[in-house]
Amino acid sequence: MDLSVGTVGAEKVAAGRERILTELRKVIVGQDEVVDQVLIALFTGGHCLITGVPGLAKTLLIKTLADILDLDFKRIQFTPDIMPSDITGTEILDEEQGVRRLRFVKGPIFAQIILADEINRTPPKTQAALLEAMQEYHVTAAGRTYPLERPFFVLATQNPIELEGTYPLPEAQLDRFMFNVVIQYLSQEDEVTVVTQTTGAERHMPVRVLTGPDILQFQELSKQVVIADEIARYTVRLVSASRPGLPGAPEFIDKWVKWGAGLRGSQALVRGAKARALTQGRYHVSIKDIQALAKPILRHRIMTNFYAESERINSDAIIERLIEAVPVPRSGM
Repeated sequence: MDLSVGTVGAEKVAAGRERILTELRKVIVGQDEVVDQVLIALFTGGHCLITGVPGLAKTLLIKTLADILDLDFKRIQFTPDIMPSDITGTEILDEEQGVRRLRFVKGPIFAQIILADEINRTPPKTQAALLEAMQEYHVTAAGRTYPLERPFFVLATQNPIELEGTYPLPEAQLDRFMFNVVIQYLSQEDEVTVVTQTTGAERHMPVRVLTGPDILQFQELSKQVVIADEIARYTVRLVSASRPGLPGAPEFIDKWVKWGAGLRGSQALVRGAKARALTQGRYHVSIKDIQALAKPILRHRIMTNFYAESERINSDAIIERLIEAVPVPRSGM
């Protein structure tokens, strides 16, 4: 990659990120880490699974992001009775000038930013329809293929409480999401700010600062970011160390992990690290980029076993120990 081109590209993406954050902060208080992870996923063309209890502004964040980026937004509320055709669209019998024919009516999946709300409340067949569109970027109906407009970005939410009657995503489908973003409660100071702002008469309206073509350009630029061979090797060592039963796996992995992260985890870490570097004005990946994204990218790819659950050890704790256990190359920071 030409150094001058890399510098200009990194500066452009970093400036774009700051413009987005400036507008988001007019509406969203706190959650800076969550916002950064969502933007990194967007700048790499990945998709996000967002986990958090109700009332933490998940929908507001995503809708505001769509407004700022001048992208078409649709929200799909998943329920146990929703069918795949309710998402992808269906054919109807139409009559025009005395001639009857089938016409395809597009479903809500035909938007650029999709909020798949409470995806674990719908049956696997409907989940699969969404995940297929995420992977293939098109919808097939009655033998015809309909492409989805790029950028195409899916943010699916899961409610970690009230799990009765839900359909948890299996591991293979969880792996389709690049990020698993966890939204926590706000600090007291941030919550005071939210309460004050949302109960007053004044409303802050964000303005559009970027377009779909801008995002597509950012996605292309992120692919060109340089990653040193030793950092790529460190990434692979970090991910492969999460797999129990392999030579060199730490003892705590064999003890607590049922299934470790696969190849897609390594790929997602490198892709995410490249985008993170760009958003910070750099065109090369550092070890800190890899480590900063290890939790959101690997937490849903590492499946704990009974022993971990009995000791209240979750995948985040395991990732922290992995980062401590895997040696870091000297020149990678």
